[in-house]
Amino acid sequence: MGDITVLLQRAKENDREAIDSLFEVLYHDLKRIAHNRLAASGHQTLLDTSSLVHEAYLRFQQAERITLNDREHFLAYAASTLRSVVVDFVRKRKAERRGGDAVHLTLDTNIADNLTATDDEILSVHDALGELARVDERLVRVVEMRYFAGLTEIEIAAALGVTDRTVRRDWEKARMLLAGMLKR
Repeated sequence: MGDITVLLQRAKENDREAIDSLFEVLYHDLKRIAHNRLAASGHQTLLDTSSLVHEAYLRFQQAERITLNDREHFLAYAASTLRSVVVDFVRKRKAERRGGDAVHLTLDTNIADNLTATDDEILSVHDALGELARVDERLVRVVEMRYFAGLTEIEIAAALGVTDRTVRRDWEKARMLLAGMLKR
């Protein structure tokens, strides 16, 4: 755990080697988060666990400055990055369906309807989270870490610096607000 603290300090100073090392040390945790994210989407993204983690790594590398305080904060930031990777992938795939360079195939309508509903659901949740951010940013972080990353209440509480009871209340509040937003 001491190694992670040192790497986080170096990452705060924009040391790219430290970020590489963080990914190496926390690779199994990131794969667990990615696996949970992909399992929640029903494997509709065509990304596998490793691809999702590697895409997140590339986004970390492209970020100009990352402020990471501890392991939980790193994992919370990774959860947010994984969410953006999945949303961007879905948007790209939907654009391709509307006439991109994709080869056009005739599909069974039931299959096509199921894929579209899942993509639309991911984008709807993303848009609703944008609305929710205007109400309470912490609720968005709780949803990202729980829904998109599969972190436990205790892990989320540690990352946000609150109690697990607060996380449970925030999760319930976020679910109610999101349900209302998604029905509109």
